[in-house]
Amino acid sequence: MDNLVHASAIVDAGAMLGEGTRVWHFSHVCGGARIGDRCSLGQNVFIASDVVIGHNVKIQNNVSVYDAVVLEDDVFCGPSMVFTNVHNPRAAVVRKHEYRRTLVRRGASIGANATVVCGVTIGAYAMIGAGAVVTRDVPDFALMAGVPARQIGWISRHGERLDLRRGADGRSRCPHTGDVYSVTGRVCTLQPAD
Repeated sequence: MDNLVHASAIVDAGAMLGEGTRVWHFSHVCGGARIGDRCSLGQNVFIASDVVIGHNVKIQNNVSVYDAVVLEDDVFCGPSMVFTNVHNPRAAVVRKHEYRRTLVRRGASIGANATVVCGVTIGAYAMIGAGAVVTRDVPDFALMAGVPARQIGWISRHGERLDLRRGADGRSRCPHTGDVYSVTGRVCTLQPAD
């Protein structure tokens, strides 16, 4: 499977693009960036040099992935969402040596216009609502919304809201796949298939 790089896009020497990755209009991938197979970088996407992107990642229009960000496999970044890498930026103070690393775990989704403040980990299959501002680590399967983002529930790998309210037996079945999830404390886990 061949890569597709639009004529208006720039992929610098030294950038690594996996098989079947598509880079659309007016996007820029800097040398040193590592992007896996079957990824899609929408229009006007910027990927910095110290970025690692897994396989099958979808980055929608107008997203900049700055240095010190890692996106694992199957991550979705909604239109115009924002990553940062400096905690206390000042134009007159150089802080490139102070970048805080951000990790987005496998299968997580970040909604349109959300902001991820640097130095956090977004757990596997978590879902960040549109416009949310993530300022701290997010657990696996957590559903987050608001400014600052707070957890409002749990979400399945398929993206369906789970009924794991307090007082329930701590287990819920994904309405689409039938997968069973359980919560102990603040940890949600997918139970092995019977």
